[in-house]
Amino acid sequence: MTSRASGLLYALGAVAIFAMQDGISKHLGDAYPPILIAMVRYWAFAGFAILLASRSSVGLRRTAAARRPWLQVARGVLLAVQIGLSIFSFSRVGLAATHTLYAGTPLVVACLSVPFLGERVGWRRWTAIGIGFLGILLIINPLQASFDAKIAIPAVGTVLFAVYSVMTRLASRTDTSGTAFLYTGVAGAIAISLAGPFFWTAITPADWLWMLTLCVTGTVGHWCFIRAFDLLDAVVVQPMTYIQTVLVCLIGVFVYGEVMSLNMIAGCAIVIAAGIFTIWREAMLARRAAQPPR
Repeated sequence: MTSRASGLLYALGAVAIFAMQDGISKHLGDAYPPILIAMVRYWAFAGFAILLASRSSVGLRRTAAARRPWLQVARGVLLAVQIGLSIFSFSRVGLAATHTLYAGTPLVVACLSVPFLGERVGWRRWTAIGIGFLGILLIINPLQASFDAKIAIPAVGTVLFAVYSVMTRLASRTDTSGTAFLYTGVAGAIAISLAGPFFWTAITPADWLWMLTLCVTGTVGHWCFIRAFDLLDAVVVQPMTYIQTVLVCLIGVFVYGEVMSLNMIAGCAIVIAAGIFTIWREAMLARRAAQPPR
């Protein structure tokens, strides 16, 4: 098997595992506080991040030596908040509705990259962003008589993850991906452990098995993603995360009985198409800028 084929399999495995994780998170989120679920999940994440850094070629101490530690800590804490909000959204709004809105994250990232990263966005990407936001409006459908204000929950989650992504790009200018991964796990685990114990609820033995499954699948999923990025360019891996959107929507419909309206399906398709174009265009321009002048 070629390295490209292996990378694609790792990426597909990762998105399938993360889709399953979201399904489990909804099951647990219907019975327990989301912050409790996120805390247990983060304990496993932090342990994996520390193990990975310890086994790296530079060791744990050098991996932890961030040039911008406060930026790394801030992005780790922000992701922990976003994951807790996502679990809350899965149980209150639904898997399908949440992920159809999350599909717009690359569009928000492209908008934020202009003021915060100093990047230039050409007319093609602005057009794709505009079309994508029309798709988001189609998903939300604010003109319907029974408009549900709870849709604001995944909308806030989308913005938070976009801000986290921009902060990650900013941090990548001075620190390695290994450092970023370590801080994501450890800073997030410490932050959420300060609040999580106040929401502690007795968990049944059966649900502890689901918690264990959530932790194990999270570790395996992150490892698969790391392997995928080792073997493939980011422009190949990133659009494949949209497969997770499709899988999560299928889980929501067939496992939890959620209903996807025609406007949600059409809006999701528009947002995914616009997001993929934005990612592709950004990667193409970056590749062109990296070529030496002739």
